Amino acid sequence: MPDDLVADLLTRAREARVGDDLVADLLTRAREARVGSDRVVLLVDGRSGSGKTTLAGRLVAAWPRDLGPVQLVHLDDVYPGWHGLAAASRVVESSLLSATDPGWTTWDWDRGAPGERRRLDPAVSVVVEGAGSLTRASSCLATLTVWLELDAQVRRARALGRDGASYEPWWDVWAEQEARHLAVERPRELADVVVEVA
Repeated sequence: MPDDLVADLLTRAREARVGDDLVADLLTRAREARVGSDRVVLLVDGRSGSGKTTLAGRLVAAWPRDLGPVQLVHLDDVYPGWHGLAAASRVVESSLLSATDPGWTTWDWDRGAPGERRRLDPAVSVVVEGAGSLTRASSCLATLTVWLELDAQVRRARALGRDGASYEPWWDVWAEQEARHLAVERPRELADVVVEVA
């Protein structure tokens, strides 16, 4: 790839930011969508490098007091290795959003093995972010669902700029799993809000 194209992609990647207006709008929507519950379940999905972690962090940082406390789950802590997108989706549906004993077993990336069990408070709001978080089953358990869309070249530049050498050999493997997730679950169509990240 020519150096000027790489520089342009990195510039566009840095400029692809989550705005304050978007965060405020999503929090307003989450508040309004709570029907019969004080708890908010907010799912943020999108392909690698689209800005899910950034958006989730901004949402939690701006979380209003009237919505009570909030928990944040990054699916990077849930995926059981580089081939684990579909498995993590099932964990979201069956365990993370369980009404009785929500939680998950972490993945120890250094050991390449399951880690410790983490629990969530079922009465406290939760933001779950990660590729594969939004499925037909999980959307039924959520208060608000968000899909982030961003140009593939910009996403790749962002992801590799963030994770570098550890991610590059796995980019295609992960992208194939994302493509399967999109084909099977159609998360963009399930989303209450689709954000075209600019």
